[in-house]
Amino acid sequence: MSEPSPTGGETPPRPSRASLRTAVVWEVLRDALDRRVKATGTDALDILDTGGGTGNFAVPAAQLGHRVTVVDPSPNALFALERRAAEAGVAERVRGVQGDIHGLFDVVERGGYDAVLCHGVLEYVDDPAEGVRNAVEALRPAGALSLLAAGLGGAVLARALAGHFSEARQALSDPDGRWGTGDPVPRRFTAEQLTELVAQAGVEVGAVHGVRVFADLVPGVLVDTEPGALDALLKLEAAAAELPAFHSVATQLHVLGEKRG
Repeated sequence: MSEPSPTGGETPPRPSRASLRTAVVWEVLRDALDRRVKATGTDALDILDTGGGTGNFAVPAAQLGHRVTVVDPSPNALFALERRAAEAGVAERVRGVQGDIHGLFDVVERGGYDAVLCHGVLEYVDDPAEGVRNAVEALRPAGALSLLAAGLGGAVLARALAGHFSEARQALSDPDGRWGTGDPVPRRFTAEQLTELVAQAGVEVGAVHGVRVFADLVPGVLVDTEPGALDALLKLEAAAAELPAFHSVATQLHVLGEKRG
């Protein structure tokens, strides 16, 4: 998957369809890491990426000079991470460990990280509250938490626009936000649910962003064939991301916070 360029001084590469899934989160995360660098007085942070898979965020973070530990249950994903880090020239700054968020402290230390990423994890765990608590316990005081999870409203809107009105209504009433037995996502959240989980775990919420507000609704042929459409769509996503009115229809929700001292 192509990522936004982590180097601010270079001319950015032409955006790709894949960048629609990560651009908003990466920009917010990069700013948060820069703030932690200034606060700690060190150029290299210790970052934990739970469920980090093949390194969509870990490798760009390592390219900024940070040390990143990726915990993921998939050996295949960790193998791909190792190869990707090597190809990017950051193999010495990326470490992959097999494990999951519930058994996190079997493989990493408590309170050892300046930032923890928990992206695409809470949808699939048995106890999301425990998952968030573990992520927060891995942080040092005032460390940054980046949480990304599936949004309920985006799924409801997508099912309705596809003509599956009963499934859209089912997602609204289902306690886990699922539209039926064939739904591949075990659990979805509202912005209020995610911020409550984070606050209860001891994190001061700094910002909430809607991710993929429009990207999953725009026909792919338009984005791929209309000159400048992809870049314009990326800018639209960035402009809408922080507006609360759009959180309720986003495919994903991103919460950024700081561990209370």
